[in-house]
Amino acid sequence: MKILYAIQGTGNGHLSRARDIIPLLQSKGQLDILVSGIQADVELPYPVKYTFKGLSFIFGKNGGVDLLATYRKSNIKKLYKEIKSLPIHEYDLVINDFEPVSAWACRMQHKPCIGLSHQAAVINKKSPKPKKKDIIGRTILHNYAPVTTAYGFHFKAYDENIFTPVIRSQVRDATPKNNQHFTVYLPAYSDKRIIKILSKIKDINWQVFSKNAPMAYKEKNIFICPINNEQFIYSMVHCAGMLCGAGFETPAEVLFLKKKLMVVPMKGQYEQQCNAAALEAMGVPVIKSLIEKHINTITEWTTSTLFINVNYADETRSIIDDIITTHGSSANHIAVSKKDIFSDKELKEMSHSKMLKSAGL
Repeated sequence: MKILYAIQGTGNGHLSRARDIIPLLQSKGQLDILVSGIQADVELPYPVKYTFKGLSFIFGKNGGVDLLATYRKSNIKKLYKEIKSLPIHEYDLVINDFEPVSAWACRMQHKPCIGLSHQAAVINKKSPKPKKKDIIGRTILHNYAPVTTAYGFHFKAYDENIFTPVIRSQVRDATPKNNQHFTVYLPAYSDKRIIKILSKIKDINWQVFSKNAPMAYKEKNIFICPINNEQFIYSMVHCAGMLCGAGFETPAEVLFLKKKLMVVPMKGQYEQQCNAAALEAMGVPVIKSLIEKHINTITEWTTSTLFINVNYADETRSIIDDIITTHGSSANHIAVSKKDIFSDKELKEMSHSKMLKSAGL
């Protein structure tokens, strides 16, 4: 069986999870890997057959997505060429982790696409949602990488085919310790903003992992370090607590390690708002932004003894087995509905600005 595993390369969570999923898929057949996106800091220790630019959302420095940078770096004509160039018909099974090129290639050729992602769980009706509705954000999440069957990961198993998180073996096999420092990962904020706020909490040793720092340096009680997978895991495993965005993999790993957690959801990012709603319902403290009025809240959190008790069993192998058993032999024979599918001509004729507008940009 020939399998294509397509992974979103914007952010680090998708690639981090893929490290544990890839060996399992390799044991099931001939595996090719596709990665699209331009903002990941984690590399895969496996050969990648297809590398595409895809359609990435660019992080800003003030707590949200930089829409102008996203618009400037988007190239819909190139995305269309990437979709058309992918020989999707060669594969018996396509597994997709929120990756748009393979998803739309499957849709254009009416081929099944099996979603295996956190986003598949977020859009489920039974998963927690923020109080404030975001129609554009919800539309993007539903249409960015459409799939025919969805298997999702979330902080809890809210529905059938939603599973608890994949915890990397590097984290699952680690022995947690408390070295009294706090780890910080807020890629949507500038180092300057982080230093300005956290330096006011003087009794804490902050270890900040930065997308912007070319080299490590220290300012006041804050150590700034460029993104490095091994160093980040070591810092997280040995921290007293983690202050991070409301992504998925990092908060899930912090909860698994029984560390204190506080999240700052990214502005204008519907998925993170949904994650924040789920975490808040579990008892995790959430602040809306990294500004001075929240300094007391952060300080109180650092001195608290709060942590959330979770049970994240290792289910990854059984999930992959189920996908292969259910979809592996019959994937090419499943009819895909043509409803709400862009035709080849429609996709080609969509202008740059029109497609971005339809995505809420």
